[in-house]
Amino acid sequence: MPTINISQLTENGDAVVIHFAVEGQRINAYTLASTLVGIADAAKAANASLNIGYDVEIVVEALGPGSFRAMLRAVYKEAHNLFSREPVKAIIWGIVSTFIYEHTLAPSSEIKVEIRTEEVIIQNGKDRVIVPRNVYDATQELQHNTAFVQGINKSVQAITADEDITGIGFVSRIDSPPPDLVISRDALQTLEFNLPEEPDTRVIEEQVHLHIVKAILEASSRKWEFMWRGVKISAPVVDKGFYDRFYAHNIRIAPGDELEVRLAIRQARDPRTGIYTNVSYVVLQVFNHIWRVRQTNIGGDN
Repeated sequence: MPTINISQLTENGDAVVIHFAVEGQRINAYTLASTLVGIADAAKAANASLNIGYDVEIVVEALGPGSFRAMLRAVYKEAHNLFSREPVKAIIWGIVSTFIYEHTLAPSSEIKVEIRTEEVIIQNGKDRVIVPRNVYDATQELQHNTAFVQGINKSVQAITADEDITGIGFVSRIDSPPPDLVISRDALQTLEFNLPEEPDTRVIEEQVHLHIVKAILEASSRKWEFMWRGVKISAPVVDKGFYDRFYAHNIRIAPGDELEVRLAIRQARDPRTGIYTNVSYVVLQVFNHIWRVRQTNIGGDN
C-alpha cells in the first residue's frame, strides 16, 4: 500500500526535499524557479500564522538527481517584538506537503479521513497519508489563508504547465529513495482554488542584515547604499529613533559596518511567470549596529 508518513517525511524539521518526476535529471529553469517561489511563499505564510515573533527565510540548500530534486530549508530568525520568546513550531513543511497530498486525494469520492488522538489517516483506495494531529489541525486552519493557498497554487500551475513533469512528491533527504506516493500531473491539474487575482505590486517586510556601502548621515529621503545577499541596493532609512541615537553620538557609522533592520521590499509581478521581483527598498527600523572588524597594527609601521 503506497503510504506517506508526514512525520518521517519531515524528520529533519526545518528541511524537505521536493522530488520532480521527469525524464533524465534536468528540469526547466522557469518551472523550477516558479515552483520553488510558490512553495517558499506558502511556507512563509504558514510561518507568519504559526510562529508569531519569528521570521523565516526559505533557502535552496541542494539540488540532486532522482529524477530531479531540490532541498528547501527554513531558517528561522527571532524578530524584535514582544512575542519573540515563543518557541518555533518547525512544522511548516509538514503543512505544505499535507495540504498538497490531501487536496490531490480529496476529489475522489473514495476519500476516507480517520482522525485519531495523535495522528490523522487520509486514504483513497490504496493510497494513504499519515499526518501528525498537530500538523493536520494547523493545515486545516490555513485552508482559508489567501497567501498560503496562493503560494501552493503558483507552484501547482508551474508544474502542470510543464509537460516534461509527470508528477511530484516529497522525501526527507536528497539521497532518499523515490517516494512511495507520487502525485501525478493529472491529479495536480484537478486542483481548483477560488482565489482573488494577485496584485501587480506588493510590499513585504523582512528582518535582514545590510552591509553599509554609503551612508547618508542626516535624516532625509536620500538613499543609503547597502550590500544585501551579494547585491548592491539603495534604500532610505526612515527610522527617526536611529538618527536620534546617531546625533547623540551613541552610534558611529563607517563603510563596511552592518545594520540589522526591518526592510520593506516593494515587488512587481511578472505577468508571464507570476514571479515577483524586487524593485525598491525602505529601511523601516534599525535594530542593531554591528561594527566591521578592523585590523589594528600593533607592531608599528615597517
